[in-house]
Amino acid sequence: QVQLVESGGGLVQPGGSLRVSCVLSGSIFSLYAMGWYRQAPGKQRELVADITSGGTTNYVDSVKGRFTISRDNAKSTVYLQMNSLKPEDTAVYYCNAKRVLRSTTTYYWGQGTQVTVSS
Repeated sequence: QVQLVESGGGLVQPGGSLRVSCVLSGSIFSLYAMGWYRQAPGKQRELVADITSGGTTNYVDSVKGRFTISRDNAKSTVYLQMNSLKPEDTAVYYCNAKRVLRSTTTYYWGQGTQVTVSS
């Protein structure tokens, strides 16, 4: 049973930094592409950044240059370093794991961690 557990959310002032982490258990981490999504109140969940098993990264335009996604396969952990935070970054941040096996794609989600950017 794959489980994802996020940590590291909290309250930060505009311009500040925060790092959220997500640990995968129950499977082999290196088999999964990992991603961070976020959902603000009244809005749809959106992809923030993702990273393939080989380390290729992708970011939504609104966070490029401010956020960095990385992974540590030895620790089964994916990170999202968030710098120069803005109030519009306030959301619940969800970790996602994706595995493609033959023609089947399977997704797993964490429970989410709240990030609030406010003075």
